[in-house]
Amino acid sequence: MHATPSSVPASLTFAAAQQDMRTAYLGGAPGLFVSGSVWAIAGAVCLTRSPQAAVWALYAGGVLIHPVSALLTRALGRSARHATGNPLGMLAFATTLWMIMMLALAYGISLWRIDLFFPAMLFVIGGRYLTFATLFGRKLFWVCGAVLALAGYALAARHAPPAAGAFAGAAVEIVFGCILLAGMRGTKGAAHASA
Repeated sequence: MHATPSSVPASLTFAAAQQDMRTAYLGGAPGLFVSGSVWAIAGAVCLTRSPQAAVWALYAGGVLIHPVSALLTRALGRSARHATGNPLGMLAFATTLWMIMMLALAYGISLWRIDLFFPAMLFVIGGRYLTFATLFGRKLFWVCGAVLALAGYALAARHAPPAAGAFAGAAVEIVFGCILLAGMRGTKGAAHASA
């Protein structure tokens, strides 16, 4: 049986709010796995259909990242729901809105030069992961965001084919998901949301 989120006391410390997020969402690892899988699917669509179809595959898959990640997180024994009143929940929501706005920019870039779409998306997603360092209290997200951005820059500078950008995003996110999951081992009972 999975635990439900509790109310957060007014005196909740910043560190406790981060711990609540880490516990509820398993450090963000399931989200990285699901997002990485979406990048991989987009790469496959790029190779088998077209780069333009891959753009829509990434966007359509992106809509499913949160619900599928929540299911995976629950399957792994966590609640996938932070405590009521956790102020970091609003930061997570704000970064989602920022990302959605950036999708329009990346799409515009794809109309100009399709080969720059995935590098642009690597920057967008990398930028979002920088905020996850604050959400989850894990400096590893700074590294993840930087690696995604550097990959985007390198691929754009080398005029890499679009599929290369999609598979780069998949590889980076899945690798960092594995690292985060390994770091969360043994913390199941560390906070309220553990089941």
